[in-house]
Amino acid sequence: MPEWDHVTDFLVIGSGGGLVGALRAAALGLDVVVAEKSDMIGGSTGMSGGIIWLPDNPLMKREGVPDSLDDARAYFDSVVGKADECSPASSQARRETYVTAGNDMFTFLESEGVEFLRCEGYSDYYSGARGVVGGHARSRSVEAVAFDTRELGEQATLLRPPVAGNLTMYTYEAGYVSNLRTRVGMSVMARVMRRTVGGRLRGKKLVTNGAALIAHLLKALGRRGVPVWTKTSLEELVVTDGRVVGAVLIKGGKPIRVQARGGVLLAAGGFSRNQQMRDEFSADQPGRVEWTSANPGDTGEVLRLAMGLGAATDMMDEGWWMPSWLLADGTPSMTLSERCKPHSIIVDAHGNRFFNEAIAYQEAGQLMFAHEKKAGGALPSWLIIDSRHRSNYTFATASPGITPRKWIADGVMKKAATLDDLARQCGIDPVALARTVERFNGFAETGVDEDFYRGEGDHERYQGDVTHQPNACLGPISKAPFYAVAMYPGDIGTNGGLLCDEAGRVLNTDGAVIDGLYAAGNCTASVMGRKYLGAGATIGPSVIFSYVAAADAARQATAAGEPATETRQ
Repeated sequence: MPEWDHVTDFLVIGSGGGLVGALRAAALGLDVVVAEKSDMIGGSTGMSGGIIWLPDNPLMKREGVPDSLDDARAYFDSVVGKADECSPASSQARRETYVTAGNDMFTFLESEGVEFLRCEGYSDYYSGARGVVGGHARSRSVEAVAFDTRELGEQATLLRPPVAGNLTMYTYEAGYVSNLRTRVGMSVMARVMRRTVGGRLRGKKLVTNGAALIAHLLKALGRRGVPVWTKTSLEELVVTDGRVVGAVLIKGGKPIRVQARGGVLLAAGGFSRNQQMRDEFSADQPGRVEWTSANPGDTGEVLRLAMGLGAATDMMDEGWWMPSWLLADGTPSMTLSERCKPHSIIVDAHGNRFFNEAIAYQEAGQLMFAHEKKAGGALPSWLIIDSRHRSNYTFATASPGITPRKWIADGVMKKAATLDDLARQCGIDPVALARTVERFNGFAETGVDEDFYRGEGDHERYQGDVTHQPNACLGPISKAPFYAVAMYPGDIGTNGGLLCDEAGRVLNTDGAVIDGLYAAGNCTASVMGRKYLGAGATIGPSVIFSYVAAADAARQATAAGEPATETRQ
């Protein structure tokens, strides 16, 4: 038996959604260590909106919002496809675990002091879309309530900044706040300001979004006595007799051998920031490092280590795509509500529309890649808006009616008095653009997009302008000046990776379990397949399969006659 520097029961690699697995393992009586390679805690989860997609969840029941797991199953089949037609990552068993264990996990987290709210109105991304059944318009998504980071003491400095920045704004509120010309938008913004100012006046240091979820989990882990080792990277997985029994970590610049008697959970993200791996696995959807908004540590070495043990992979060409434009310093700016609002359109370099601009962001990216391969001119595409869009709605960080001069001066946003001039600035065929806009404006007048059905889905209307008639997402492109930004298929992470079973156990290329090795999150092939079902479709699988992996590891430890420590209260 190799000599160990440290002995534990459950070793978690990564400090995002894997923290849920760490917490569950500790509650089940295992000794747990979390290793995080960066100097901050939270990973992509901490940088995200922090939402979990959770069908028929307890908050829905308490608030009398009807839903059922059967509807969720039907929604999976309708959007992702039948399980036997999809990747093994989206097997029927894994789907069933997701929809059933998710609520067990939610109840457990509440018992550990993690508080949630329901994201009213943040509908499933395909709810109401043509041919889709089982979607939910009022939201199956939940997010953690605002957290006062003073409760974490010195650990508070290790949190990644929340998406909302200095505002104490929940992720689901952003869709409303993007439309300040409406009564609802102004009401939500007033609520956000009261919460922000009120917290500061009381001396609180409140965070929301993914930062709040991570903060809640860190507090719970602290009560359980679970350490999180930052600046600690995975160097090697140690295998004995075909079982992963531990790992070699680099901590403080020195190797440390850690035995993990119950198993190792890989929850360290994908490879968005590794161009070599992108080039190797993503020929059909060639994403670029410079387009990604994934966390800086999303570099794929943990995935490579597991593959070196014979782990099977799938969907390595796929990403959680997010249409984005680039600021002058190269920073990607994600577009959500901007492309859903009236008076906006996306065209290729030939001046043609080629998809529903308001569709779910992952599919929008997929369609950009597909169109580039088929017809060209989609990388970049161009998001074009008129002055009413700029006057009425937020655009990235810019408030309605206030367009940063720097954007225009730097050339990252084009501005012109006519569409013809705008087309020339963007290198778009002006004749084709005029023809496309004329047809689109006709759709805006009737309220029916005869080409791509924009504005029919519940989520499209949520991100649009419900006060705009006859279609919340369609408005003519006709009032000067006109603006345009170059759009790229950015991403918030990769969507393919290790194949796992319903217990979160990593499978080898023969379909057998690699004993002692578990995985969850973006280092795995997603149970959602190649679709984004709703807000929280990335964090949901990460936290749920981390949760079930911890339970399986506890069972394995007990069966092996190696119970760790008594449950710490």
